Amino acid sequence: MAAPDLINLSGLMDDAKCFAFVRQHRWPEGVHCPGCGSPAVVRDRCDDTQPCRQRYRCKACASRFDDLTDTVLAGHHQPLRVWVLCLYFMGLNLSNQQIAKELGLCGSDVQAMTEQLRRGLVARTPAVELTGEVEIDEVYVVAGHKGQPEEVAKRGGLDGAASWQARRDAARWKRISHPSSA
Repeated sequence: MAAPDLINLSGLMDDAKCFAFVRQHRWPEGVHCPGCGSPAVVRDRCDDTQPCRQRYRCKACASRFDDLTDTVLAGHHQPLRVWVLCLYFMGLNLSNQQIAKELGLCGSDVQAMTEQLRRGLVARTPAVELTGEVEIDEVYVVAGHKGQPEEVAKRGGLDGAASWQARRDAARWKRISHPSSA
């Protein structure tokens, strides 16, 4: 079944909506300085090349930053709407080749963008903390005998008739018995 044709979403989105989206998700309780964390921040004009990209100045540490400072989206030549669309297409499980075709970019640019976005998503993943009891079952793994299923069957791996105790005893006997040297 052929994949349905995708709608060109880049014409429907604009940079102002993308920057508003970033601001809303990055600072839900208001803008904070990424350097010192102070909420004492004032707007300091907009970016020259991207008028929707707001600049800020921290009153506490006097550092300057903008909407994308210290994010995976900072310091790249693609517009923010292209990054948002790339992330959207990644959520649809499109391949890098399909994303490149939809965005009108070369495959290597899309590869770099998706790697950068994945690194950013992994960096935000909280550390796993295991608590409580853990229950596991026995597992018998047949290793080796690649392409020789009859060898595995000889040892009782495929038919399941031999119990794990019988396999253990057979392995122990094989290990301790030595051929007589006559």
